[in-house]
Amino acid sequence: MEETAAHQGASRPLLARMLTNVAWLIGGKGFGAVCSLIYLAILTRSLGLKDFGHFALIFGTSQALIAIVGFQSWQTVVRFGVQHIHSQDWAGFGRLSMMAFILDVIGAVFGCVIAYVAFYHFAAELDLNPRFIDTAFWFNVAALWALVSAPTGIVRALDRFDVAVYVEALVPAGRLIAAAVIAFTGPSVLLFLVAWAVIDLLEAAVYWIVARRLSPKAIRLKYLPQAFQARHENPGLVRFFGITYLSATLEAIFKHGPLLAVGYLVGTSAAGVYRLAHQLAQGLAKLSSLLSRAAYAQIARASVSSAAQEFRALASQTTRLAAIGGAMVVVMVAAVGGHLLALLGGEEFRNGYTILLPLVIVSSIELAGVAFEPVLHATGRARMSLVARFVTVATAAIAILFLAQHYAEQGIAWSLVIGALVGYFVMGMMAIVTLRTVVANIPEGEKTT
Repeated sequence: MEETAAHQGASRPLLARMLTNVAWLIGGKGFGAVCSLIYLAILTRSLGLKDFGHFALIFGTSQALIAIVGFQSWQTVVRFGVQHIHSQDWAGFGRLSMMAFILDVIGAVFGCVIAYVAFYHFAAELDLNPRFIDTAFWFNVAALWALVSAPTGIVRALDRFDVAVYVEALVPAGRLIAAAVIAFTGPSVLLFLVAWAVIDLLEAAVYWIVARRLSPKAIRLKYLPQAFQARHENPGLVRFFGITYLSATLEAIFKHGPLLAVGYLVGTSAAGVYRLAHQLAQGLAKLSSLLSRAAYAQIARASVSSAAQEFRALASQTTRLAAIGGAMVVVMVAAVGGHLLALLGGEEFRNGYTILLPLVIVSSIELAGVAFEPVLHATGRARMSLVARFVTVATAAIAILFLAQHYAEQGIAWSLVIGALVGYFVMGMMAIVTLRTVVANIPEGEKTT
């Protein structure tokens, strides 16, 4: 089975293979997006603005913690795992995968400590109702132990996006069913959070079962004691891991920090409006994450198995497709964004349009630059993406200091646009220089027009 996964479609063009993966993801995420919009509408209408604000703060904190302590080990598995798969070295792939699993466990432990400090010492600063503190802490514990970074990396490295679609569909389907039942029987923040936690834990268990079935020669407990041999078997792994972890942390601050800032600076109700607008923006711009997942794995694979010009062409074609998709999303939201918010949450959420539009612009900017980071990672220049992430976060933070004082949550949202634009140009220039360097190193006789 591993051999089939490793070699299927080897003769197909790189862009076609990537778009096949995107097609699978769109099918799954399209289903997930529909489910999420429905259960989000159920949440907002059944809980009301204030309680939905509490739910948003608790859930947003868990997302931030997962991103910060999750280590994004899937990127390390994909970056170095594709070489093991290409050479049929299943023992090496197994040690790498088990190392990623251990890192996930370490991250979950640290995350629990941070969650304890955050909720039992800073709940007042987040404007969180004291009766939700225990619930918030245990929800975050469950979310942290439901990390699926390692098995996600295994499935993507094996190029089995089709299987991943079915596994990841469990979460939106489960949440939709749970939301409908809870809304009918008696809605409460506690019940929604418990249901979300159970569903996340179920997905994690299924993901590991699937990873084991796809690669039985590699996913074995016998490789657990040998896991950290992967550091020596994969030159540059430690440095790559450290850089991508810091980069993911900065990205998490950029994505999830503003919600907490709204709760701190404005209040719980404002956080609820911001959360709904953010969720809708992410749903409408979901193509960004879909392309990112497919592009990351395919570009990593291309860097070890394809010619330099094919590698460059894949990155360029991906960028053009992404830019067109981002522009279409912005136009749609400019036309009907306010109506969508009112439809989902009620009239009290309609004013969130002033937050939704800049958040969608941010997502579209990220979509337009979706190939930049995979290119830098695949060519051994991950530190450059870290610099670009830092510039993005620093620019947004400075903008927030100036705009949030006068424009509240709208100022925070537009600050993200400023940060995203600056980061896009910085990382874009780095990726362009990298691609030109790759082609310049091709022997003259091998270059084609």
